[in-house]
Amino acid sequence: MKKNAVHTGRAILAALLAALLMKFFLFDFLIADGRSMQPAIRSGTVLVINRLAYGFRLPGTEKYLLRWSLPKTGDVVVFVTPQGGMAVKRCVELPETPLILKHGVPLFIALGDNSLDSYDSRSYGPVPADKIVGKVMGIK
Repeated sequence: MKKNAVHTGRAILAALLAALLMKFFLFDFLIADGRSMQPAIRSGTVLVINRLAYGFRLPGTEKYLLRWSLPKTGDVVVFVTPQGGMAVKRCVELPETPLILKHGVPLFIALGDNSLDSYDSRSYGPVPADKIVGKVMGIK
């Protein structure tokens, strides 16, 4: 009986560890808050975020260790704003060379679909691609 409890405890611990690893490295869930992406994404909507869409970075860091892609026009991304908050916006453009050379990483313009109620690149300018947490892959 005691042997079964130890085995069950190890299985639960392994499942919990696997879930945490997937959350921090592969995908995450986020609940949308605000009206900036309406009508596509309404406040309270659960979003599935692919953390590996553009590269690999360690949780809590702001630099990608490996980058295999950049956001494309139309991608909906989750990123850290210049003020330190999290935002969900649509990538509309990757700025060219002079801005990239200034910051050392590619920059993108992030706009909300609801332009009348969106705090986005029109307010804080282009966002470094290293600030991207992931790409929105699903909406529930």
